[in-house]
Formats: sequence, structure tokens, C-alpha cells
Amino acid sequence: MTGDDAYRQARQLAEIGRPAAAEACLRAALAAGPADADLLTLLGYVLRQQRDYVAALAACDAAVAAGPRLADAHAERAESLIALIRDGDAVVAAGEAVRLAPQQPAGHLVLARALAAGRRFADARGAARHGLTLAPRSVEGLLTLAEVERDAGGREAAEEAARAALAIDPANAYGRWLLAMLDAERLRVGRSMRALRDVARENPARPDVISMTWPIRGLLSALRRWFAAAILLVAACALVAVWWPPAGTAGRVLAGLFAAVVAGFAARVLLPAGRLPWRCLRLVPWLLRRAARGAMVTVAVMVALLIGYAVTGRWWAAVLALAAVPVLWGLGLAEMLGARLDDPGFLSALKALGSDFRDWGGELGRWWRETKRELRETWNDDNPVPPAPGSPR
Repeated sequence: MTGDDAYRQARQLAEIGRPAAAEACLRAALAAGPADADLLTLLGYVLRQQRDYVAALAACDAAVAAGPRLADAHAERAESLIALIRDGDAVVAAGEAVRLAPQQPAGHLVLARALAAGRRFADARGAARHGLTLAPRSVEGLLTLAEVERDAGGREAAEEAARAALAIDPANAYGRWLLAMLDAERLRVGRSMRALRDVARENPARPDVISMTWPIRGLLSALRRWFAAAILLVAACALVAVWWPPAGTAGRVLAGLFAAVVAGFAARVLLPAGRLPWRCLRLVPWLLRRAARGAMVTVAVMVALLIGYAVTGRWWAAVLALAAVPVLWGLGLAEMLGARLDDPGFLSALKALGSDFRDWGGELGRWWRETKRELRETWNDDNPVPPAPGSPR
């Protein structure tokens, strides 16, 4: 089989969802011609499909070395760097792809994603729109623009771009998922959960169970943002009431009001979602599952304490609710970490960060040992030990 035949066969296997078979085909072809830049680039893409981002980057590095003027190799390398959370390097690689092939929309779209990963949204929006001018009916281009607009907070523009992409390709799984998440951000709970369930049903091999827990996680995220400030206000009123009793009445009213708002908001989000988020919560990584459940229990306890203070006026109930705020924040941090535990790119970045800290600690230890030795030598030079009595000078 020639290199071109292997490339076509592997591309077809990748397109029908058989990346492992595509990888085997490519490796067999590369055994005969290991410096084929096109095959190495496709191997990087296939490995990225299988979420082996480190191996994908290695394949792309080899492709760039074999064909430094191949724009596709630089673009695929940028995709692997984005997955490994190396945004700066990804922007450089994508920029090289654009420089080598300025009339190809793919390079501009990869550049837009790399810039968005680094939160340079204005530049990312410009790159995505430039890619769309080169291919106005590109589904990938429209979805890239939608993704950038969503990350930048432009929900209306993101929804418009996503719907335009789905008008061209109604079965596009990523476009439907993106539209469902935009519905989630607008609290269109039922429609969002139905769309996510349909996308998961059509892709049973890789269901996105974490996304389907968004009603639980979104509720907790919203409460972490404002519930802490509300409880702080109530606790302040409770403590001020020790010297000025009218503040206690205001605090009790506020406590009852905040407890009612939390209960109403929870019902507004969780009831239309049904049992699906709770079922999916059992399938997410263990840290995310335990953190979410712990946070729900913590919120319930805080609401109960607010109700207790509103009814009895006991100041300690408000103070205990305030003491639970750091617990809620800590569980939120654990939840954010747990949501990324099944992401190989995040784990690789975490390992790299740990390696950097170990290297920094080793360098600090060496500096400290050398500094102590130099100080000891300087002290000995400035303060020589006097000779013992009777010893020759």
C-alpha cells in the first residue's frame, strides 16, 4: 500500500469513528516511510481523537520536522497544544499555519480557538470571522465563532452562529450540544436537558455525562457567587443586634427572604431537569460527585440555619451559617478540579506544573545549601579559630 492509499484509508476510518484502526493503518505505513509529513499529521489528528494528547503532539512535532512548510502540520500541532492547555505555544503554532497558508480557513479557525483559550477574545473573534469570510458556509467556522462568542459572554451572537451552523448541518452533534449549553445558561432547563439527552443517545460510546449534571453544578455555582454575601449580611445584622436590637429584626427578615429565594431558585432549576442530572452524577469522576453532593448538603444546612435564625432570632445560627461559607467554597474548588479529572490534557498540564514546582524546589534547595556554605566560609575567614595554648604559631 502506498502512502497516499494509507492516508485515504486512515482518513476514511477516522471519519466513520474508528480511530484505533486508523492509527494502526498509519503506523504500518509510517514503518515504511517514517518521514511522511502528511501521514504524521493525520496520525496526530487520530491520536487527538483518542485523547492521547501527548502522543498526538509528538506526532505533530515529527510532522513539522519532516515538513516545516506544511501548514496542516502546524495547525494540528496547535490543536494538540490547546488540548494540553499550552495556549501561548498554540497561538504561535496556529500563527505559523496562517502564515504558510493565509487563504486556508482552517488555520484561522485554529488560531481563533487558541486565542480564545488564552482569553484574548477580541483577537479570537477577528480570526474566526476572517476564517468565515474565506468559507462562509463552513460549519466548523460557524461553530468556532459560536464557541468564541460563548466564552466571551456574547450569548446572542453565539446562539445565532450555532443556529446558522445547524441550518447547514442539522445533525451536527457539537452544534446541538453547544446550543443546549447556551439554553442552559439562559435557564431553559427542560429544552437544554432534552437536547443533551438526545445527543448522548446518538453518541452512546462517549456520552457527556458531566454536561448533563449542569443543573446541579450551575445551581451551586450561582449560590457560591451571591449566597455567601447574603449570609455575611445576615450574620452582621445578628452581631450588631447585640448592641442595637432593631438590627436583629432586619437580619431575621433578610434570613427568611434569602432562604425562600434559595429554595425557589433550586426548585426553578432542579424540578424541570428531572432525575437525569442525579443519574448522571453517579457516573462522573469521584471527586466531582462527592464535592457536588457535599455542597448540596452544605447549602441545605445553611438554609436550615437561616430559617432557624429567622424563627428564633438566635445569633449563633447566623454565625454557624457564615462559618459554612468556606466549606462551600472549598467544595466548589474540589468540584472544579473533579470536573477535569477525566481530561488527559488537564492531567498532563497538572503533571507538568508539578514537575516545574519540583524543579523550583530543587533549585531553591541548592541555592540554600550554597548560601549556607558561603556564609560559613565567610564567617570562618573573618573569625579564625585562635591557636590552642602552647601550640606553635
